[in-house]
Amino acid sequence: MEKLSLVFATLFVVAAVASFGQGEETAPAALNFKMKTLTGKEVDLAKYKGQVVLIVNTASECGLTPQYEQLQALHAGLADKGLAVVGFPCNQFGGQEPGTAEEIGTFCKQNYGVTFDMFAKVEVNGDGACPLYKYLTAVETKPEGSGKIGWNFEKFVLDRKGKVVGRFSPTTSPDDPALVKLIETQLSAK
Repeated sequence: MEKLSLVFATLFVVAAVASFGQGEETAPAALNFKMKTLTGKEVDLAKYKGQVVLIVNTASECGLTPQYEQLQALHAGLADKGLAVVGFPCNQFGGQEPGTAEEIGTFCKQNYGVTFDMFAKVEVNGDGACPLYKYLTAVETKPEGSGKIGWNFEKFVLDRKGKVVGRFSPTTSPDDPALVKLIETQLSAK
């Protein structure tokens, strides 16, 4: 009887493991987070499932801040094909994002016409890093690999299933051919 119980227990565990994550309703790990927008509204990132997502940590007073223009151009040109650009302001690099949520939103709209989703200021490195960035920086990917965020405007590309498929350095501009090619390849995949 004990052997039979062990067999049933083993079969139950094997079945549970085999079925884990198989349901369509389960959001991929990178989309298993809830974040607040600049206006304080909580958003479940699972809303991006089915889209290609470009995640960028941003700053308003950085030498790379003009990348907002290229990010907005990507959003404007590819949103109808399924691209979601999302920005996460961060003040961890040289104090280059000191503003309030309202100031950040106004700056982005007035200076760069930003219409893509902007979230509340977060930390991306260290003990205080938000769970999304703790996850993103732990994923081994190309061309940058895993590890701490180097500076403002580091970029992560997620495929339509929410899997991290690319990580690009802050100095890689949003219109860089390798980044654009990866985004377009993911957009063409169903």
